[in-house]
Amino acid sequence: MRRGKILLIDDEPLFLETLSSAFLESGFAVVTASDGVAGLKKYVDETPDVVISDLIMPRLGGVSTCQQISRLAGDSEPVIILLTSLFQEAPHEHTFPQLGSRIHMSKTTRPVDVVILVEQLLDRKQHSFIRN
Repeated sequence: MRRGKILLIDDEPLFLETLSSAFLESGFAVVTASDGVAGLKKYVDETPDVVISDLIMPRLGGVSTCQQISRLAGDSEPVIILLTSLFQEAPHEHTFPQLGSRIHMSKTTRPVDVVILVEQLLDRKQHSFIRN
């Protein structure tokens, strides 16, 4: 059973590898990009269900990347999560997008917890879609 496709965008190879492994072990397909420019191309080519982007990256930062993905997606917007080491609180969901994303999460969040949050967000999105 396909659990969904995750696009991870981050310029830290070790972080990409660690988070990728957590999603792969949980049955997700994973696509990675090392910066926002590559992330936009991967988004267009792969149409992931979830985009998880670092805030600070070379060439194109996370805010601009998330905003452009949101525009490209139109009505079929994926779940977009912005990760940052500047944010140290528990994951937070905003009513309206802030800095390009409704979900903000600390980069220090354990990978398994990121996977659990994504599972919950995808489940909620699926049930919301079914009701509409």
